[in-house]
Amino acid sequence: MELISSDFQEGGEIPRKFGYKYENEEPDLNFKNFPSETKTFVLIMDDPDAMKAVGKVWVHSLYYSWYDDAEIRVDDNGAPTAQPPIKSLWEGKNDFGEIGYGGPAPPDGRHTYIFKGYALDTKLDLAEGFSKQELEDAMKGYIIDEAKLTGTFAP
Repeated sequence: MELISSDFQEGGEIPRKFGYKYENEEPDLNFKNFPSETKTFVLIMDDPDAMKAVGKVWVHSLYYSWYDDAEIRVDDNGAPTAQPPIKSLWEGKNDFGEIGYGGPAPPDGRHTYIFKGYALDTKLDLAEGFSKQELEDAMKGYIIDEAKLTGTFAP
């Protein structure tokens, strides 16, 4: 499975408009080459470099989404691809205390951000505003594939 973005390349600079203190736009993310038995996609975005500055890995975004076959597309090479559909998207609470996306906001220079994607073979049932721990606990035993995408950001 692959997690890709049309907004930045693996290991590349995340554009400023995606920063929390800027426009706080969420980057375009897509899952590719995932198992056909996938029922749910999960995305966790966090900043492990924050450990140095604030003493913890900072959670920027948590979500999961269900998919129907009609929402799965095939790219130019015949590979299945999916982008989280708005109608079946559940978001968790980030470490800014908000539900939804909170973009990069490094307090002390350049940080690396990790977008971790998971394919699950079941549908999750968590209430909006769930925590990272609740999400990880719910995923246990159901992960059939995973991928990650990293990017850097400096204020």
